[in-house]
Amino acid sequence: EDEDLDFPDEVDVPVDQPARQRFVKYRGLKSFRTSPWDPKESLPYEYARIFAFENPTRAQKQAKAKLRQPVAQFSHLRPDLVQRGTHVTLVFTGVPVAEAEALRSRAMAGGRGGAAAPYAIFGLLQHETKMSLVNFSVHKSQSYEDPLANKDELVFYTGTRIFGGRPIISDSAPNADKHRNHKFLRQGESCTFSLYAPIHHAPLPVLCFKRERGGLRLAASGLVKGSDPDRVVLKRIVLTGYPHKVHKTKAYVRYMFHNPSDVRWFQPLEVWTKYGRRGKIREPVGTHGSMKCVFDAVVQQRDTVCISLYK
Repeated sequence: EDEDLDFPDEVDVPVDQPARQRFVKYRGLKSFRTSPWDPKESLPYEYARIFAFENPTRAQKQAKAKLRQPVAQFSHLRPDLVQRGTHVTLVFTGVPVAEAEALRSRAMAGGRGGAAAPYAIFGLLQHETKMSLVNFSVHKSQSYEDPLANKDELVFYTGTRIFGGRPIISDSAPNADKHRNHKFLRQGESCTFSLYAPIHHAPLPVLCFKRERGGLRLAASGLVKGSDPDRVVLKRIVLTGYPHKVHKTKAYVRYMFHNPSDVRWFQPLEVWTKYGRRGKIREPVGTHGSMKCVFDAVVQQRDTVCISLYK
């Protein structure tokens, strides 16, 4: 986690493999904020089985409006509906004897004074039985000091349901059509967890637990944002090189690539430096991957030249 904080998203180009083959799935963006990205592009096969709303806000309002309607309007369609406050007896059939006994033992163990612990039975709103890509706005717990990495296995407790998953961590930038993937959830940051889960209608609190030898430990908490399969989360990598000859706005950069063919392949992309300079690749130099770059201002010898790629 400390290394990622010092050198965020930086990767090395392998010596035994061309960069154009190693990073064939990545592409460059002129501007992360304004450049277009099709949300339907290169979707995983699991997307064919999940549910997507045409208008999530309207679907949520309709589901809650149906819950507030009086039962008398549906009595001719659903004779099993009962008025609020009515005492009923529920009978479950087809339950295996072993599972029924285990459920009873668990209830007796959790009770006090020889009485069984109560069980809560709740209903779901419309569409909450379907699976989708659910987003949670979370922040790391103050008491959890261990690293919380991207795709770590967590247990989610939303107040009514408990389920497990491996969330993808991304930023929570408002009014953005693209979001950058984060490798870790850091203390004091508010990020978004995205994972396949049952649909939840916001607002709803969520607690995220990490499994450990002693049981479950609270790792993060937050709120349900809603279901949005079209949320674009991009993974970024940064290729770095170092200027070994500098003359005003021109620099000879090496160690970013290892052959001139890679330099020509990535030549259309914009290069930038950690001191805020921006420029472009002019041409390859020699046979070992060095290149000539031109920038918009004077480049310093101790600067680092970078190229950003996304997928």
